[in-house]
Amino acid sequence: MARDEPLLAPRPSSDRSSIRNAEEEDALLTGERTRRDQQQSRWAFWKEVGLFTWALIATIAVVVLAVVFQHETSRSRADSKQPWGPGGKPSGKRNLIFMVSDGMGPTSLTMTRNFRQYTEGLPVDETLLLDRHIVGTSRTRSSSSLVTDSAAGATAFSCAFKSYNGAISVLPDHTPCGTVLEAASLEGYKTGLVVTTRITDATPACFASHVNMRQYEDRIAEQEIGEHPFGRVVDLMLGGGRCHFLPNSTEGSCRGDDRDLVGVAHENGFQYINDRKGFDSLHGGADAKLPLLGLFAEKDIPFEIDRRSQNEVYPSLEEMARTALKTLSAATADSEHGFFLMIEGSRIDHAGHGNDPAAQVHEVLAYDKAFAAVLEFLERDETPGVVVSTSDHETGGLAAARQLHASYPEYLWLPGVLANASHSSEYANQKLKEYLSQESDNSKHRKFTRDLLEKTLGVTDASKEEIDLLLDPNSPYDSQYVFADIISRRAQIGWSTHGHSAVDVNIYASSTQDAWPLVGNHENTEVGSFLADYLDLDLKHVTEKLRAGAVSSLDETKSEGSSLAWLGDPLGEDVRTEGLDTYHGDYRKRSVQADSGCSCGEAH
Repeated sequence: MARDEPLLAPRPSSDRSSIRNAEEEDALLTGERTRRDQQQSRWAFWKEVGLFTWALIATIAVVVLAVVFQHETSRSRADSKQPWGPGGKPSGKRNLIFMVSDGMGPTSLTMTRNFRQYTEGLPVDETLLLDRHIVGTSRTRSSSSLVTDSAAGATAFSCAFKSYNGAISVLPDHTPCGTVLEAASLEGYKTGLVVTTRITDATPACFASHVNMRQYEDRIAEQEIGEHPFGRVVDLMLGGGRCHFLPNSTEGSCRGDDRDLVGVAHENGFQYINDRKGFDSLHGGADAKLPLLGLFAEKDIPFEIDRRSQNEVYPSLEEMARTALKTLSAATADSEHGFFLMIEGSRIDHAGHGNDPAAQVHEVLAYDKAFAAVLEFLERDETPGVVVSTSDHETGGLAAARQLHASYPEYLWLPGVLANASHSSEYANQKLKEYLSQESDNSKHRKFTRDLLEKTLGVTDASKEEIDLLLDPNSPYDSQYVFADIISRRAQIGWSTHGHSAVDVNIYASSTQDAWPLVGNHENTEVGSFLADYLDLDLKHVTEKLRAGAVSSLDETKSEGSSLAWLGDPLGEDVRTEGLDTYHGDYRKRSVQADSGCSCGEAH
């Protein structure tokens, strides 16, 4: 039988216990059933409905705000072309240094880093300065090929447009495109070009001239000194290529006519220097006057591995960079605008074309030093600035590995072999040719060649077959390439071509904050867009001015009845300007001899 409990005995607690207690008390006191439970239930229901409705409205509002914010951000980025990072883009006076490591691919850095660690006894975590400033990579194809040349590559940087291989700031429709340097000059910036090859070579040419084909270096030289639609646009030029400025009646000239462009440069106000003494007289830029033209070699300045023993003749890339920076900084000290300077480590590319690993590591080290000089300048200078560095392409298809035999390959490459070299393959080849042209006694040739290999490349174990190949006048291989292969095989460095490759190349900058839009993987034209946007330049406007006023500002003898004749002879129908070629079933092995050499005017 159930036990009776007192009327007011405690009851188990529940969520609704307080409501029930109140109801029972009301019923006992009044004898009538209360409606408080219905009122409470109704209030709880509507409270829950209200909370749900408020949460739903808030969620919808958040979603709408997020969509609007994303849309506005995307539109803002589209309007400005570049999403600037923390701190945004500098305003007011600023400087921009653009560096081009012509022909330097990712493996060039690996090879040079390993070489430096070996030769200087550094730990494995010791890197090049460039390694610490990588921010992204660049895709290099041109409008006419997956494998670009330097002309199309530099046009992407200077104009922010793709063009065909061989084009010097000319688009596939054979019309000129305004360049970053030209736009900077028109806005009041001082401008400069510093290179180790000819100042008329593809990369510098793309910033200060326009021609249909890069081979028109005589015409490029004319435009660089002021025979340009805008007059003089370059304030400072340091490098090689003197032969294109001298009349063909003069020793050391490579011009096709008798024009004296050095004389024309003087008339246009240029201070001209042509040797180490003249360079030293600038005192690092303290005594330089703009406009300045310094041409220190007939064609290209020697490879760094050779130049270092001729320091009294040729300045280094680092020295020229420091002098240019100081000169341009002083020239803009009282100006509301800063300067734009392009610096090219030009001969990294030539070492790749020659498949010469010893020459290339020293070229990359020289470029790394120039990059350090620029960073040092930016840190000390009061004017905000940025340095961006990249390559127009990779050259040589370089691999830090090589299979020498049919058996399974060894996993190694030997930097010590490169450390034994004191000169480039180009230098060794030149010395061999000079000797053979003077010595007719064939019995002496083999000994001289063995001694030359030891003195220049540090190779003491050359085989009979290698010596024979170097001395064979009928060999299908250029002897310079044979020298390079001798040292490459011993170092176990591989090459896939004497031309360019399609590999993506690295982008470097003073910091990711300075070059936020270039973080990640980009088309090479985006590098050009960054350069223009950083200085707030309107390349489209410059292009329109070029096309509208080109003829009237140039010598009538160059117009030849056409508004675009100043760009040089039009291309023939066999020159592809857009679209990729396809395989025609014409595979064949061509003689290396037919395509050899890195002489003046050839396409690299």
